[in-house]
Amino acid sequence: MLRALLCACLMLSAVVHLDLWATGMRSVDIVGPAFLLNGIGGIMLGVLVLVWRHWLPLLGAIGFGVATLGAFILATTPSGLFEVHSRWSGIPEWLAAISEIGVIALGIVTIVVERRPARA
Repeated sequence: MLRALLCACLMLSAVVHLDLWATGMRSVDIVGPAFLLNGIGGIMLGVLVLVWRHWLPLLGAIGFGVATLGAFILATTPSGLFEVHSRWSGIPEWLAAISEIGVIALGIVTIVVERRPARA
């Protein structure tokens, strides 16, 4: 169940980034290609989390969430991210941020639960 929820959060973040890329971010230097890679990477990680019962995709998901949310937070600062300035406004921004927080939290919880020794 945890892996399915984690996959859903990854997919939501990926779809939001692909939609933003398709509706205008593709023309932005550096950040535009990053949105495309983020979308593709999120989908790939979502599939890996479901099909490969190993801790590596979980760690990758946590890294994805931290990097993506961190980049958005940087973009909302006065200096921006590669001259891109964003705001905490709009449904896509909130959907992505909430899903990335979910990715981080669910990734950590899943690792802890799956690494716990089985009871006799």
